[in-house]
Amino acid sequence: MTVQEIVAKRGNARENLLQILHDLQDSTEGNYLRREDVEVLAREMLLSVSDIVGTATFYTMFSLKPRGRHIIRLCESPPCYIMGEENIREAIREKLGIDFGETTADGLFTLEPSSCLGSCGVAPVMMIDDELYGNLTRDKVGRILDGIAAREPLAAGA
Repeated sequence: MTVQEIVAKRGNARENLLQILHDLQDSTEGNYLRREDVEVLAREMLLSVSDIVGTATFYTMFSLKPRGRHIIRLCESPPCYIMGEENIREAIREKLGIDFGETTADGLFTLEPSSCLGSCGVAPVMMIDDELYGNLTRDKVGRILDGIAAREPLAAGA
C-alpha cells in the first residue's frame, strides 16, 4: 500500500497519525518507517517531517531502521524480571543468536525490550507481533520460535 492510499483510507487529520504510521510500517518490507515515506506522509498530512519523526520515535512500537519480519518484545517490568525474564532473554539469545536491538541474519526476528506488556499475572511474558505469550519457560520459548519459523515460506526453502 502506498502512503497516499493509506492516507486516503484513514484521512489526513492529525488524530489519524498513529494509525497511519502503523499501517505504513506494516506495509513496508523491513517492518519500519522509511525516510522517503515519512517525507511523502508529511506532505500528504501537511505536517513537518520532524513532527512525524518525533511522534514515531516517542513510541517504541515504531522503528526508523529495518527490522525482522517478526518483532519479539520481551517484558522487563519488575514482575517479569522477578519471574525469570533474564532466563527467557538468555533462551532467546541462545536460540536466535540475538540480543536487544538486533535482528537475526535471515531477517526473520528482531528482539526489543518492553517496559510493560500489561500481563503481570502470567509473567514472564513476551509479545511476538500482536500475539502475547505468558508463563514462559526456556522450553516454551523454543517451541514458540520454532513454530513461527516453520510457518515462514523462506524457512521451508532455506
